Amino acid sequence: MSIEIRPVVAADHQAWLPLWQGYQRFYMTEIPAETSAVTWQRFLDPAEPMGAALAWQGDQAIGLVHWVIHRSTWTTGDYCYLQDLFVAKGERSGGIGRKLIQHVYDHARAAGCSRVHWLTHESNSQAMLLYERIGERSGFVQYRKLL
Repeated sequence: MSIEIRPVVAADHQAWLPLWQGYQRFYMTEIPAETSAVTWQRFLDPAEPMGAALAWQGDQAIGLVHWVIHRSTWTTGDYCYLQDLFVAKGERSGGIGRKLIQHVYDHARAAGCSRVHWLTHESNSQAMLLYERIGERSGFVQYRKLL
């Protein structure tokens, strides 16, 4: 069966939420429901620099991708940060992740972005096999401080 990638609409919330919760379980974290509700509303607001798409196989959502468009001091074009990517466990290694990333590439290109970038956990070796084929390692190490 073919895979269709399409931007989320309000009616997709019930399909998106289990995937979003699966993504959180994969990374052993729990995002408060209030934060998830705000995030969902941001995806639907055309004034927000955030976007989301789902991968559909028939009437079943089997993957998600979220991105954020932001300014850069290094280029005149904005950057696109691919923040979250998740494919349901039974559907992995079938090219769905690649299609979701390509959707973000296409969206970013149409928006005039000069770069798409993302992070993954060092333990996510299966995803890194894909990332090594479709992107370049920057060599930068992330540091952060929670506030």
